[in-house]
Amino acid sequence: MPTPPDSYFIRIDENRYRPTELTGGAWASTEQHISPMNGLIVHAIDRYVAGRAPDGMVIGRISVDILGVVGLEDFDLYVETVRPGRTIELVEATVVAKDRPAVRARVWRLAAQDTSAVAGGQGDRLTPPDSLPSWAMSRTWAGGYIGSLDVRPVGAPTPGRTIAWVSTPARLVAGETSSELARFVGLVDTANGIAARQPPTQWLFPNLDLSIHLFRQPEGEWVGLDTTVVFGAHGQGLTSTVLHDLDGPVGHAEQILTVRPARR
Repeated sequence: MPTPPDSYFIRIDENRYRPTELTGGAWASTEQHISPMNGLIVHAIDRYVAGRAPDGMVIGRISVDILGVVGLEDFDLYVETVRPGRTIELVEATVVAKDRPAVRARVWRLAAQDTSAVAGGQGDRLTPPDSLPSWAMSRTWAGGYIGSLDVRPVGAPTPGRTIAWVSTPARLVAGETSSELARFVGLVDTANGIAARQPPTQWLFPNLDLSIHLFRQPEGEWVGLDTTVVFGAHGQGLTSTVLHDLDGPVGHAEQILTVRPARR
């Protein structure tokens, strides 16, 4: 038996990556789940800014648009500065697969300041994951990505409303250390699957984007997802999540969904 991979991606060269079987998607086994890709984008941006003089900035917003399916083949990831600045900077990352843009992300970086004197309004902490039982999401969802996760619900999951902790032992890139933020972002897209309003065998509701807003930089191995899913009456849906680490909320995530019946 071959040894299973311990990372989501393998670096081929500076901009080129190879996905492992752990990126296998929940909707189709021949497609990548977008969640590890989101983490890889932050990892690539971290490397990009590390090659310059230190600027004391942190990431405040990550907005990802999924332009098409990304298969389980090699792809390229490019990073560039769109709007330079000393207090705010806009960086763009583009994933190119089969010679076409497949994912595009824009990231606002903000100058870090000491605002501890006015900090407040964050909300309560979630019940920590240590004493919670694991949940086999693979009973509902297929794919290598879902199989790579340790998911621990805070209370029983319900259609459209679930709170859960998520972690993974897998690295983002083989042989490379990633920031806590990159690892955190690499798990956020799990939110759309933990609170499914309808069985995915009967209804399709993939997300077209992911927008993350942070008021604090997350720490640790666990991502807390306090998630609500709403379906509208005309083919649209919205997955809204308060994001947590073990110390409490760190920000919010939104995902727009295209809702339609599964083909029979």
